[in-house]
Amino acid sequence: MPEVQAQPPTNPEWGDGRSTGRPVRAAQNGLNSDWEKKVTEYFKEKLKESNATKWVPSLNDVPLHYLKPNSFVKFRCMVQDMFDPEFYMGVYETVDPNTKARVLHFGKYRDIAECGPQQEVDLNSAQTTTLERQTFYCVPVPGESAWVKESYVSASQARVSPSTSYTPSRHKRSYEDDEDMDLHPSKQKDQHTGLRHTGKVGDLHGYGEPKRLETEASAGQHLNSPNCTPPLDLNFPLPGEKGPACLVKVYENWDCFKVNDIIEVYGILSVDPVLSILNNEERDSSLLDPMECMDTLEEQRVHSPPASLVPRIHVILAQKLQHINPLLPAFLKEEENKSFISGFMSELSPVRAELLGFLTHALLGDSLAAEYLILHLISTVYTRRDVLPLGKFTVNLSGCPRNSTFTEHIYQIIQHLVPASFRLQMTIENMNLLKLIPHKDYTANRLVSGILQLSNNTSLVIDETHLEQGQLDTPGVHNVTALGNLITWQKVDYDFNYHQMEFPCNINVLITSEGRSLLPSDCQVHLQPQIIPPNMEEYMSSLLTAVLPSVLNKFRIYLTLLRLLDYSISDEITKAVEEDFVEMRKNDPQSITADDLHRLLVVARFLSLSAGQTTLSRERWLRAKQLESLRKTRLQQQKCVNGNEL
Repeated sequence: MPEVQAQPPTNPEWGDGRSTGRPVRAAQNGLNSDWEKKVTEYFKEKLKESNATKWVPSLNDVPLHYLKPNSFVKFRCMVQDMFDPEFYMGVYETVDPNTKARVLHFGKYRDIAECGPQQEVDLNSAQTTTLERQTFYCVPVPGESAWVKESYVSASQARVSPSTSYTPSRHKRSYEDDEDMDLHPSKQKDQHTGLRHTGKVGDLHGYGEPKRLETEASAGQHLNSPNCTPPLDLNFPLPGEKGPACLVKVYENWDCFKVNDIIEVYGILSVDPVLSILNNEERDSSLLDPMECMDTLEEQRVHSPPASLVPRIHVILAQKLQHINPLLPAFLKEEENKSFISGFMSELSPVRAELLGFLTHALLGDSLAAEYLILHLISTVYTRRDVLPLGKFTVNLSGCPRNSTFTEHIYQIIQHLVPASFRLQMTIENMNLLKLIPHKDYTANRLVSGILQLSNNTSLVIDETHLEQGQLDTPGVHNVTALGNLITWQKVDYDFNYHQMEFPCNINVLITSEGRSLLPSDCQVHLQPQIIPPNMEEYMSSLLTAVLPSVLNKFRIYLTLLRLLDYSISDEITKAVEEDFVEMRKNDPQSITADDLHRLLVVARFLSLSAGQTTLSRERWLRAKQLESLRKTRLQQQKCVNGNEL
């Protein structure tokens, strides 16, 4: 009889060189059918050890050429698309034609079937087992703030150095390093295949970065020879984004995840250059005989990009993240993290007072607007009743100076407070040209991203202060409609050509405008500046520099933590609120409506949470009524001054 041996996969390693292959080998020896479970259990237990997760290199902040193939890595990302399930050889057999010796291999956690120098894969072996896995196309979290990235990098204890065991087809630069490309345009030929050509969006959020990327992407296309394929579109939802895209291969429980989920995956890195060679050969063979391949060339190119540009991660562990704030424990409801919550809640009152003062200065001395901005920043959709999202609180901050840098600076302050954000300048040109709505490309069989493909709890600031008169074309009308649906229903209708598919979302929308916004909102607050700084740039910059980093971190924890707390209203308070509302209707039947009650309840909810109270009290209800009265009075005064213009 021929000799039969069990052959484990190549040993995965920690990014700093520590082997993690031992549990895989031990579990697989003797063809143990439970080896997959043992591998998962081993890594779960290892990652529970103190600071173990900080030792694992992250693709978010470590350049790809610093990581060894088959090393153990992690990736914090958003699921941008889900490809069709793929089949792979879970078990396969190789045979030596000369000695007839046979070796049994496992195909899990790898892309390429491995065999010895004198061996061939026996495709007709009775031992061959075909299994299924799901592939997610994942991108870095859209709009992730710089302070979030920096905090994760500084907390990392992974020891990495340029890999010598693997020589990629091109030396990959750091994701954050663009300057070298600007100084040496000749290097752009290969590097810019990863940049997305975003169209004319140079004035999208006022920093000029997307415009520069557009120029660079064009340069990259120009440098490619006519016979080369166009640069690969990494399909990032937002222009100007940096970082790796990844093909994440999931082996179990993939039904737990959906498009736009924020996940953190731990798994085996696959960047074998052979993948690129095989993909090119497949494309060449399909050109010779198109009947051999059902996939289009474009689909092959998108679903099997070069591993040096889009690495693969074979998932051992994957988890949905409640939030991406690195200053908080990842899972707050776990028993060991409850002490963190109680400790912070004990000092909540001074933190709220300091944050209110900070935002009051940012809003030019307007404390009422600052109160509402806090409520907006901690708001979140906590449930849906039929199609109505409960908990959304879109604020329209009107009265903003026109064509001023004020709104840009307000956005920069929000960027320093929240984990993910984006500023969209609402101009006629942007509405007509930008791709806000994701759509399905059936030729490439993928979901093409749009600006509104954002993860939950992203802060979207829509700036109307630069809006001029003009004509919206058909795409412009669709874009404005999409923004309205996002605000009203917290959903985006993705375009699947023959039909639209609703994708629920949970996006905090703040609209800055001179008069009343053209878009719907839950609450309009008219800005009443108490101070007019002679130099807006200097005034706003000094605000941020004056805040101690430790205080700024407390603000960040405060805003993230409070939106994750549970909240309830007792039967006693519910009855009191109902009686109070009936009394309000009696006194003013014309102006008090059911919408007013709903808004009052939302304001009372977030006012209570902002003070660290998880249930509504009589005191907070009265304070909510007072804030709403002040807000409405201000709007009426403005209406008297400007007629119907609010």
